[in-house]
Amino acid sequence: MDLGFAFASFIPLLLMLAFYALIIYLIVQVIRFMKQKTLHDQQRNEKLDALIQLLREKEREQQP
Repeated sequence: MDLGFAFASFIPLLLMLAFYALIIYLIVQVIRFMKQKTLHDQQRNEKLDALIQLLREKEREQQP
């Protein structure tokens, strides 16, 4: 009886620790995602700038 009560008293503690571990895991994943997103956004912006430059150069070449 005493062992069952001791085990039952640890269940809420284990659930709380599992919940905090899940929260920490999710925060780490969000931070990783945001770093990747920032990098990809920067690369996309650089490509768009290069494309705009090419279009402007072609536009200048076509004008007499």
